[in-house]
Amino acid sequence: MRALTISAHGGLDRLEVRDDLPVPELASPTDVRVRVTATALNHLDLFVVEGLPGVTITPPWVMGADCTGVVDAVGNGVRGIAPGDTVIVNPGLSDRTCEYCVAGEQPLCPRYRLLGEHAPGTMAEYLVLPAANVRAIPASIPAESAAAFPLSTLTAWRMVVTRARVEPHDTVLIWGIGGGVALAALQIVKRIGARAWVTSGSDEKLARARALGADETFNHREVDVAKEVRARTGKRGVSVVVDDVGEATWSKSLGALGRAGRLVTCGGTSGPMVQTDVRRLFWNQWTIMGSTMGNDAEFDTITAELSAGRLLPPIDSVFALADGRAAFERLASGGQFGKIVVKVQE
Repeated sequence: MRALTISAHGGLDRLEVRDDLPVPELASPTDVRVRVTATALNHLDLFVVEGLPGVTITPPWVMGADCTGVVDAVGNGVRGIAPGDTVIVNPGLSDRTCEYCVAGEQPLCPRYRLLGEHAPGTMAEYLVLPAANVRAIPASIPAESAAAFPLSTLTAWRMVVTRARVEPHDTVLIWGIGGGVALAALQIVKRIGARAWVTSGSDEKLARARALGADETFNHREVDVAKEVRARTGKRGVSVVVDDVGEATWSKSLGALGRAGRLVTCGGTSGPMVQTDVRRLFWNQWTIMGSTMGNDAEFDTITAELSAGRLLPPIDSVFALADGRAAFERLASGGQFGKIVVKVQE
């Protein structure tokens, strides 16, 4: 089996395409095996290459969290999924037995893991995982769109809909348009009917975001976003901020947030440590909330959106598996607008 792997942490030169890996076998009656068609990159993949605190890999470690493919085999306990089904994959693995899982909140499972980070990933010709983590989709959905869809859209849906509870009267500030979660958040906000304000350091990306429906745009390299938001809102601020950047944007996010505003975060790509003036927090009665991935019900909901041809992610570029390192280099450059896809099968 061919796969894009690393055998040690470090730079992107650690990435290696191997063709000598064994095809994985079903390990449980409730497992399925997927013949992977295409995968997509997330910023998480760069972190995995570099190494994450407390995360140990077993070489050769298969990269990747997102994918689409065709079911190749199923365990005798699997219902509702059959060989030949085209599927997408929820990268979040839970034990299905803890109190949070039983309550339908799988991302809160104490043993929650992600494909590609805590378990071997998706950038291989075959993938074995629990049937609970796959959903059938129409075979007519383009493989690039299906591969790019799950992680970013599931994350953004939980942030915007479940956690921040965005409604049509809201104005939502989204940092770093061009990344997968930010673009999914933009599409979801517009589907709700709310106003979407987005930032980027690239005027070209901002123009493309306006074409996707962004109502206001800010070049965060040229303006103080918090001050500009205040100016454009008569000092009221926005009602919701979607921030997955962390250290570099946190104070600006709070500066842009209006009274009783909600800030929701799913990451810290610029760094994990932030500072908050607690006096402003309680005086303005802000709600600051974290969000990780999504639960089974949310995965069902976004799968229905994809199956209906909605929320299709913009695709930046497509690479062959043999050119996987170039795909990572594209992601590391920060120049992408949309998802970077790696085709495993032609």
